[in-house]
Amino acid sequence: MTAPILVEHDESVLRITLNRPDRLNALTTEMLTLTAEAVEAAGEDSGVRVVVLGGAGRAFSAGADLAGNEAEEVPGTGTIDAANRLTLALRQVPKPVLAAVNGPAVGVGCSLALAADLVVAQKSAYFLLAFTRVGLMPDGGATALVPAAIGRARAIRMTMLGERVPASLAAEWGLITHAVPDNTFETEIERLATQLAEGPTAAYARTKHALNASSLAQLEHALAVEREGQSYLFTTSDFAEGVAAFREKRLPRFAGK
Repeated sequence: MTAPILVEHDESVLRITLNRPDRLNALTTEMLTLTAEAVEAAGEDSGVRVVVLGGAGRAFSAGADLAGNEAEEVPGTGTIDAANRLTLALRQVPKPVLAAVNGPAVGVGCSLALAADLVVAQKSAYFLLAFTRVGLMPDGGATALVPAAIGRARAIRMTMLGERVPASLAAEWGLITHAVPDNTFETEIERLATQLAEGPTAAYARTKHALNASSLAQLEHALAVEREGQSYLFTTSDFAEGVAAFREKRLPRFAGK
């Protein structure tokens, strides 16, 4: 059986790769938990000086896995808890985290990419908070991470209207740090990973802690509010309709309840 994530320790760089390319790296509770464990372990490993998080194949992540058949479990509070754990791990690990966004970053996959310290995306990639399309609200910390980066008005466009944001526009808005040509993407990831791995790790850790305190002081509160709201939305008929429409590849017919 193929491992759901790949973890490679390359000298002082820890590379974590979401590894379900046939499902566009759609996230399961297991994947989120394993990734969180790897990030947390990196924080305790003096041999790791930078973490690179990427996706196998042609996507970073399509978000939580909704594409199974009707007998398969849909995301629930366990998925939310695992995603929250990973978001906090990415923000709190005392090492720089670089998100290598090689393709679409959607739903909670988008949230997790934005939880990194630096987000480098191919120009062909895009960012999409598509939660309302299935009757849900943003989670994974998006309600704190996105407005902190681009302001409330643009955050509302992304979260309530579900607008796709191309990588170049995301960089222009300040949602991500870099948008690079597809043919130089790997080179840029290697350059930045090397620069961070050879840099002042303790200074990076203190800088990250200070930036968290000044710009994301409400992150844990936002995660709790998201969990409460999402837990309710999981019980609604709109969510059931959203999942059915997603699986049947049609537009949902929401009843507003």
